[in-house]
Amino acid sequence: MTRMTCLLMCLVALPIEAAEASDIQKLAWMTGSWAGEKDGVRLEEHWMSPKGATMLGMHRDLRGGRTVSFEFFRVVEDSLGLVYLAQPLGRPPTPFRAKALEERRIVFENLEHDFPQRVMYWMGKDGALHARVEGMMGGKLEFEEWRWGAATLK
Repeated sequence: MTRMTCLLMCLVALPIEAAEASDIQKLAWMTGSWAGEKDGVRLEEHWMSPKGATMLGMHRDLRGGRTVSFEFFRVVEDSLGLVYLAQPLGRPPTPFRAKALEERRIVFENLEHDFPQRVMYWMGKDGALHARVEGMMGGKLEFEEWRWGAATLK
């Protein structure tokens, strides 16, 4: 047996530990199509599964069958962690860095942004996807929340 063969056999025999999931893989619970209604507006949120250190998403609001608002967003994983990039109405992206990552809950923050300063997503016990944006406006905490159930694309 050659030294090379012996070395290869030793390497193959080493125990292989399962790799830890990257932080972005921990957001897989957001994947899917989600829909709800609030004040007569149909709310749709769609998230692609985390691949290539990226999750892509979009949001659309419909009133009377017409689009009244939309937003593109993505979560990317870089050397410092996760970043949520929001593009309401297709504007240039605004970054929000992950501040807290728990099981089925994520908080992103950008204290330099006017409003919101925080973007949060979580999965409810009922399987609904929730989101909340919040921040200080005029010395007062302002916020808006959404809730979506699983939806099918038609």
